[in-house]
Amino acid sequence: RAGIASLLSRMGRHATVLLPDGSTRRVSAEELEPGMTMLVAAGDALAADGTIEAGTSAIDNAMLTGESTPEDVSIGQSVHAGAVNLLAPIRVRITAAAQDTAIAEIARLMDEAGQSRSRYVRIADRASRLYAPVVHTLALLAFVGWMIAGAGWHQSLVIAIAVLIITCPCAMGLAVPAAQVVASGALLKKGLLVKDGSALERLAEADIAVFDKTGTLTLGEPVAELAHVDEHARPVALALALSSHHPLSRALTRALTAQGVKPAAISQPEEIAGEGVFAMFDGQRVSLTRPLGDGGATATELRIARQCWTIPFHDALRPDAADAIARIAAAGLDSRIISGDADTVVSGVAADLGISGHGRVSPQAKLAELERLKAEGKRPLMVGDGLNDGPALAAAHVSIAPGTASDVSQQAADAVFVGERLMPVALAVVAAQRTMRVVRQNFGFAILYNMLAIPLALFGFVTPLIAALAMSFSSLVVVANSLRLTRAAR
Repeated sequence: RAGIASLLSRMGRHATVLLPDGSTRRVSAEELEPGMTMLVAAGDALAADGTIEAGTSAIDNAMLTGESTPEDVSIGQSVHAGAVNLLAPIRVRITAAAQDTAIAEIARLMDEAGQSRSRYVRIADRASRLYAPVVHTLALLAFVGWMIAGAGWHQSLVIAIAVLIITCPCAMGLAVPAAQVVASGALLKKGLLVKDGSALERLAEADIAVFDKTGTLTLGEPVAELAHVDEHARPVALALALSSHHPLSRALTRALTAQGVKPAAISQPEEIAGEGVFAMFDGQRVSLTRPLGDGGATATELRIARQCWTIPFHDALRPDAADAIARIAAAGLDSRIISGDADTVVSGVAADLGISGHGRVSPQAKLAELERLKAEGKRPLMVGDGLNDGPALAAAHVSIAPGTASDVSQQAADAVFVGERLMPVALAVVAAQRTMRVVRQNFGFAILYNMLAIPLALFGFVTPLIAALAMSFSSLVVVANSLRLTRAAR
């Protein structure tokens, strides 16, 4: 519920609407209706879905598409509630508001997607609840039986007490939580926080891993490729980038500054929303614009007089992504990518990692894919970070989100990993499989112990002191076996 509330809070809570007489009025998002016109300033989040009537800008639409690169928009294009207008004011004709928006639909999908409680925990709880009546009944039967056999009330009472002590459910009750706590501690040292102990059980059952791309397999920040750009052009590029508010310009600024480039002295810089930034340098026209016919690739075009350089951007993979995917495969899980990013971008990342990938996947389609896999008998692990991954994370058999993920995704996920490395996800899969092996061993020992101990106590071969020692020993064995999981995450 907290994740759903956080998701809905991402919508703009107020909007400025244009009235028929030309005046404006500030209203709450709940008052918006289809057909109204709202004015969206740069930096504001949209409060409703609609179509742009006037203005050009760039919007951060990662909430719905997972695309890290801002999307340039102009007249006639659709925009959605929760998207952030980055560059210039736009006028939007509302097509859907309140509970009919795309982000409200995502919230409903998250609300409908649920996760079940641990099967092993349910077994242990049920067994523990049955212990009290069963054990007291056995003790009573032992007392009555030995009295009938002529042992006397003292001897009969001693045997009954031994039965009560030796059949303490501690070993059964510790079988699951002891293993989960130790394994969770081991994973925490490796940078992964397990929010729910039962997640380890479901993670051990997972047989397919589904990854989002941006911010999950990649670091989520565009990186400029500058090797082909002439040295004399780089200071001009930096000066132009510093004059722009576009996110790609900020990425270009980071890359050039990291190389020690100093900005050139440009004059008359002017940024035109939807087109780029223009200026004069040494009497020549220079510009930093979006290239024409880029085929969906993320790039910018630097022009100095008649010279031109196309500067592509890529979203860098996490440094150990390939190793992590290989480790997950070794654990028996197939991996695939489903992302809202462009097909060409997703295909490139998938090829680099040696797995399959699908792009342009909406939040609803991601959820449908998870449900399809479950219908086929699969138990999917979902790893994602964006608001658009929320429903899929909630519906998956088990889910993990990076520490840089939206708060919605972190709340929907069963575990969260931190840092730039993806290996904690692979280690979590391995540790979960080892944990469930230890849990089954603990259950097996607890059952075997009771099968042997109870008959011995019933037949009078165990004193209350020995029974107490045996009961304590059984608990110590379970705990000691669980402590082997301190090295599970390796």
